[in-house]
Amino acid sequence: MLKKSEKLNLNIRKASLNDVPLILKFIKELSVYEKMTKEVVATEDILRDTLFGDKSYAQVLIAEIEGRPVGYALYFYNFSTFVGRPGLYIEDVYVSEEYRGQGIGTALFKYCAHIAKEHKCIRMEWLVLKWNPARKFYDHMGAKPMDEWVIYRLKGNALDNMAGL
Repeated sequence: MLKKSEKLNLNIRKASLNDVPLILKFIKELSVYEKMTKEVVATEDILRDTLFGDKSYAQVLIAEIEGRPVGYALYFYNFSTFVGRPGLYIEDVYVSEEYRGQGIGTALFKYCAHIAKEHKCIRMEWLVLKWNPARKFYDHMGAKPMDEWVIYRLKGNALDNMAGL
């Protein structure tokens, strides 16, 4: 781990097919942090197909220090019908525990913001668990919680039933 005073030799790059095992490793580490390990059913094959197959559903960024992977961000585009413009939805931002507090998460968010502006997105959005201390960081960067919205999720049998399966 670096001390706060040391300058990071941080590089953020787009993930490649060869990064699939690393991406899955980071997803599993994130699930431990979020106390959701039983939710992870992703496999390398699934990630290869959904991130790098014929139809890619999301993009991944890898943060490295001196060539060593220390975190990632996974994002995809959504759309605002009211404004008629795209947005960038961040599914995950994760930094390995020993590298937290070094500005790597901030750098990943800034990189995502740059991509959002490049693609004429009007906003970035993400979800955060209520207990996550990163909420202070999000408030500090100027993000606003969407308290008036309630998140709904349809999955498993409920999704099958809705689809008529």
